[in-house]
Amino acid sequence: MTDHPDGWVLVFEDHFDGPELDPAVWLPHYLPAWSSRAATAASYELRDSCLHLRIPPEQGLWCGDDHVPPMRVSGIQSGNVSGPVGGTRGQQPYRDGLRVREAQDPFWGWTPTGGRIELHARAVLTPRSMVAFWMVGLEDEPERSAEICVTEVFGDAVAPGSAAVGMGLHPFRDPAVEEDFAAVRLPLDVAEPHTYAVDWSAEEAAFLVDGVVVRRCARPPAYPMQMMLAVFDFPERSVGDDDDAVPELVVDSLRGYERR
Repeated sequence: MTDHPDGWVLVFEDHFDGPELDPAVWLPHYLPAWSSRAATAASYELRDSCLHLRIPPEQGLWCGDDHVPPMRVSGIQSGNVSGPVGGTRGQQPYRDGLRVREAQDPFWGWTPTGGRIELHARAVLTPRSMVAFWMVGLEDEPERSAEICVTEVFGDAVAPGSAAVGMGLHPFRDPAVEEDFAAVRLPLDVAEPHTYAVDWSAEEAAFLVDGVVVRRCARPPAYPMQMMLAVFDFPERSVGDDDDAVPELVVDSLRGYERR
């Protein structure tokens, strides 16, 4: 462990330097229980000491026969679990009554319960795409399902010299957490690297961009959370002649700290 200058202690760090993602930490699929691992595999590269999550033109739709609106996604996650095929127990269901199509064995990589979480990343976006870094409850129990969204940026919310950056809490099926989410317009170029972070305790989640607190949310979830990193493409948002665009989330590092 390494001391952080402002009084935190480093307890987790991934610089994406290896030839592959660390299989003890990451699953390179996006919510595979609702589809399959084969159909939800992330398109990514590890190069230049960065994770490049990308959506090439040939990548198909995610849950294309059911999800509305149509979307494509490349995502990785640090946890995964589901119930049996045909059941409703799975992570982040996108509609009521959704059924598991491929059962998932429990997998827990890095699943912290608090501290400072920092993502250093940049984005390549078009008006039809978005990038996000969020944390969700493991859903080993249905109510442990709330979300802490550290950053979410839609391409159509990017303007010269600024971007609307979403951050906050979503309760989903957790009655103890209140909805508290907002997209804050900030003077930054998301195509350049920035640090998106949350200082997280049972009392408060303080969201920071480049070290400056932007929002505070009271009473976030206090149970273990898994990391979710993804880039999304929404074909129905096409502005014409953009089918060959390749949106990317380029991650230089992800770090976790605890108080001394």
